[in-house]
Amino acid sequence: MTEVRSIGILGGGQLGRMLSVAASRLGLRCHIYEPGAAPAGDVAWRLTTAPYENEAALRDFAASVDVITYEFENVPTSALDLLEALRPIRPNRRALAISQDRLDEKTFLNGIGLATAPFADVPRHEDLPAAIDRLGRPAILKTRRMGYDGKGQIRIDDGPGGWTGAPSILEGLVDFTAEISVIVARGADGQVAAFDPGLNLHQGGILRTTTIPCGLPARVTTDAVLIAAQIANALDYVGVMGVELFVTPQGLIVNEIAPRVHNSGHWTQAGCAVDQFEQHVRAVAGLPLGDGRRHADVVMQNLIGDDIDQLPALLASPRTQVHLYGKGEARPGRKMGHVNRIAG
Repeated sequence: MTEVRSIGILGGGQLGRMLSVAASRLGLRCHIYEPGAAPAGDVAWRLTTAPYENEAALRDFAASVDVITYEFENVPTSALDLLEALRPIRPNRRALAISQDRLDEKTFLNGIGLATAPFADVPRHEDLPAAIDRLGRPAILKTRRMGYDGKGQIRIDDGPGGWTGAPSILEGLVDFTAEISVIVARGADGQVAAFDPGLNLHQGGILRTTTIPCGLPARVTTDAVLIAAQIANALDYVGVMGVELFVTPQGLIVNEIAPRVHNSGHWTQAGCAVDQFEQHVRAVAGLPLGDGRRHADVVMQNLIGDDIDQLPALLASPRTQVHLYGKGEARPGRKMGHVNRIAG
């Protein structure tokens, strides 16, 4: 494999920011491509601010790097078509395409023998009643594409339900006892390494906290890691992936996959010698994966909206690691940063 000295990152948010910092520790440079505001640009080697439709800017971006990765799923296909002809994209296009569409994602997961929530395709509003009849109520109607942090979702209890305004998928509610996630990495050589599963608490569709250890039996956490590894291998994946799962009396159910570093993996910055960001950089750059064993118990808490007002107290708290994202205005539902509290 050709030596990698510079990494292109599509997207300039907080994940790109933390990837850039991790890459710099390994002597690598990152070039951020972002059409809008780019907190990652504050710490990266280069920043290109241009639309994804700007072919000249995309070509210049590709020419400056050895490999390309991304920090969010919804990169336009036209941009990826151009870039893939010029530089390797890791993780690969198949993983990205599957994660961009909830229907494709669940179909893929079922196809490799993994359980998901029951679901039905709802391409048009007039298809919704039949889907409700099939799955029953309550259920969740979600846009097939572009939804995140609870956006593009409608809960259907009584009545016909609303409409998302776009092709959707109806998911039956899962009776779960806990939500967990596994951050798994796979190298270009097929080596797989996973971090300890974390226990997640969501509010309003947004992750609030991840707690490590998750407090579940070893058989559950082992099964969760094996499921994540199975997904990574099935996709011939290179990089870090987040796999969210529901714990139920009948076993583990895969909620969704994210082909990138993941919010629920931020605890690794305080709990492991090699965190998820460095692990992703190592994988896409063709370097050996690092040791992700946990050396501390950690609670990660997102700072959302006016949570940022707690900053003076957080900075004064012992055994607390503060990460701010360099964003300006604090708005409801906007992730401004996170803290990792080390137990003990």
